[in-house]
Amino acid sequence: MTNPPFQFGFKSRTEFPITTRSFTSTKMATQTLTGLLKHVANEFPDRRALSVSGKLDLTHARLDELVERASSRLVSAGIKPGDVVALTFPNTVEFVVMFLAVIRARATAAPLNAAYTAEEFEFYLSDSESKLLLTSRDGNTAAESAASKLQIRHATAALSVQDSELALSLPPSESGANSLDQVVNQPSDGALFLHTSGTTSRPKGVPLTQLNLASSVQNIKSVYKLTESDSTVIVLPLFHVHGLLAGLLSSLAAGAAVTLPAAGRFSASTFWQDMLKYNATWYTAVPTIHQIILDRHVSTPEPVYPKLRFIRSCSASLAPAIMARLEEAFGAPVLEAYAMTEATHLMSSNPLPEDGPHKPGSVGKPVGQEMAILNEIGEIQGPNSNGEVCIRGPNVTKGYKNNPDANKSGFLFGWFHTGDLGYFDSDGYLHLVGRIKELVNRGGEKISPIEVDSVLLSHPDIAQAVCFAVPDEKYGEEINCAIIPRAGSKIDEAEVQSFCKKNLAAFKVPKKVFITDDVPKTASGKIQRRIVAEHFLSS
Repeated sequence: MTNPPFQFGFKSRTEFPITTRSFTSTKMATQTLTGLLKHVANEFPDRRALSVSGKLDLTHARLDELVERASSRLVSAGIKPGDVVALTFPNTVEFVVMFLAVIRARATAAPLNAAYTAEEFEFYLSDSESKLLLTSRDGNTAAESAASKLQIRHATAALSVQDSELALSLPPSESGANSLDQVVNQPSDGALFLHTSGTTSRPKGVPLTQLNLASSVQNIKSVYKLTESDSTVIVLPLFHVHGLLAGLLSSLAAGAAVTLPAAGRFSASTFWQDMLKYNATWYTAVPTIHQIILDRHVSTPEPVYPKLRFIRSCSASLAPAIMARLEEAFGAPVLEAYAMTEATHLMSSNPLPEDGPHKPGSVGKPVGQEMAILNEIGEIQGPNSNGEVCIRGPNVTKGYKNNPDANKSGFLFGWFHTGDLGYFDSDGYLHLVGRIKELVNRGGEKISPIEVDSVLLSHPDIAQAVCFAVPDEKYGEEINCAIIPRAGSKIDEAEVQSFCKKNLAAFKVPKKVFITDDVPKTASGKIQRRIVAEHFLSS
């Protein structure tokens, strides 16, 4: 079946070739993340899989052994297929082992931000219907309090650095009916349960299957040509789909190596040291992290930087000016991508240089799935015509948990509707205009906050910028912005508005400029315009 005009996507798996060594001999194993990782452990048993900087190194074979043992303990402790297991850890080896052990047991892993309050934990544990809470040995008071209130069991996991053995506070394994040998992973198994960021409403629960995970990691491996020779350092939290899928799981499924910072979280002061020590070939981050890395490069440059194949940016719009600065500073192509939880992360990406140009301001071409721009009545739009970005493919969730209204509006005309406005250019590259609900409607004129952000970030004295809608009596909505000046800059509101007037149509110029040293962000580093607007309008 041919795609309709100007609908971009795949027609077959061969359109995005994946190296044959990424597959086991059985079709079933290629359709589960567990099967892909088992194959890697057999093919590259002695290659480094996972390190904690300066503390611990695990091979793919050893990681597989730890996962099998931990999974067996979970099964013998009564975890059944379909059960949800919540995990709240820093970025540690214990999290990686237990996450993989949960899905190996045919249960569903629900990673949670360790910084949540007890009330937030109660919501997420309840909404996911978790049967077990896993934490580090140090525990998490808020999470444990919420679990106790909901009568959810709690267990801890700790890995010994000396002998790399995992201590898990669950009953010892028993032979018999609960043997892991009888547990066969299926593509349809629930594997991951995450919540959307809740841009405009209460967070929605997104169940993802083994097939969703396997499809996504193969798409990511394919477009970036990840192999066993690659290595990366994780800078993003693993409770978020970006760090989990793009950084960790895709690397492991390629036979590549992953390093976790010793502190269990990103640190600008140790990032490049880790990248050099572990021979990193790439990294992926959100624009705010890229900005932090750039700022440190300016203030405290490293004596030498690694030679990277590419730098990846995703989860928020990357201004062309920031992309140019990254490429100039670190001598590697910066590939901007587009992703969301409901797509098990990756939807589109700019290609590696050998596969085509990467375009500033574009999030590239669809990877491993169909994508189309639809109007309000489901008609596919031609190039350079705005509409809603819609997708379908084996990486896309089947629907939100217990949310018929969201499913009704999110799945229409045979497509999943992303809520993003965008268009394909004549080369098939996707350009995002903004979230449909975040566009500023100024007296009927629609303003893309992404466009105004990009102009602001091209000013040499502006380090960060975010635009947002505010209520206005005359126009219904008006555009405001918040900026973080560069260190030592004396930029003021008049200069910002003067610069915008030279580079934007008059109606797009922010009516008010908030000059600040910080803007609110989510735990994954995203900037949500609604929250920023509330913050500055209430202050």
